[in-house]
Amino acid sequence: MEPYSNPRLAPENFREGPLSTNSATRLRQMLARPGAIIAPGIYDGVSARLALEAGFDCLYQSGAATTASKLGQPDLAMATLNDFVEAARMNCSIDPTVPLIADADTGFGGPNMIARTVKQYAVVGVAGLHIEDQVQTKRCGHLLGKQLVSAEDFVTRIRAAVLGRDSIPGGSDIVIIARTDAAQSLGTEEAINRLKLASAAGADLLFFEGIRSKEDLELAVQSLAPKPILLNVVAGGVTPNFTAKEAEALGAKLIIYPLITIVPAIHAMRESLQSLKRTGSDVDSAQGMGPRQFFQIMGLDDAIKFDTITGSTSLNMI
Repeated sequence: MEPYSNPRLAPENFREGPLSTNSATRLRQMLARPGAIIAPGIYDGVSARLALEAGFDCLYQSGAATTASKLGQPDLAMATLNDFVEAARMNCSIDPTVPLIADADTGFGGPNMIARTVKQYAVVGVAGLHIEDQVQTKRCGHLLGKQLVSAEDFVTRIRAAVLGRDSIPGGSDIVIIARTDAAQSLGTEEAINRLKLASAAGADLLFFEGIRSKEDLELAVQSLAPKPILLNVVAGGVTPNFTAKEAEALGAKLIIYPLITIVPAIHAMRESLQSLKRTGSDVDSAQGMGPRQFFQIMGLDDAIKFDTITGSTSLNMI
């Protein structure tokens, strides 16, 4: 089959001009221009708000964190397309101009379902999504015992995603990311080969899951150029704890930290609940944050300002 080609989406078309307010177009512009992109993992409105408050200009909707927060379950393919789309709809709505990259697992089915997945993600404002080569009963990329589909089936998934994107009326810019988990069981060479095939099928960004060394990352960057590389960094996972600066120096274009919000949240909530159990009070845990301060983080001041400029006085006394 001929390599995929879509001149409209060529990187050179996104290297100049102001950043778009369309998040998918904006992500393409960021990928085409100098500098690495750092995307912290988020999973709900609070984590998204705090990531934006910290100044991040790209977000990553972690499948593991979303599954944990919505279902209270481990990352074992228990979340559905509807679970992920519902989360993305809310996360994208907080600031629709900031690109959100979302985990799409295996695409949730065969070619037609994968195309539907891409369309559903695009409708709610997702800027990019990744589809992987595990079997549908997948697991977190940093757990052992993963099973893979064939390279041919993986390419079919990516092609379905790309063609699904191209069939969206008006010409969507949503970024298709190919992820392979092949390194663990089949080795680095096979992982790179699968990503080369995915690139030829039209993937815009290549995700080598489970990179185990600086040398593997350098090899992937060199072997897959000029396509950009996504690096997944999880403390305690199989990939070294690269800093963003180190990863950028090694050639990674987009670095995600999937559990950067949910793991600290677990620690903080556990400590607060234990304190409440021990002392019978939430004063220490609140650290001086009352309801108004909490709501201000959630956008209270903007809500009051908008209410006022409409001529309403309903929020004057808050």
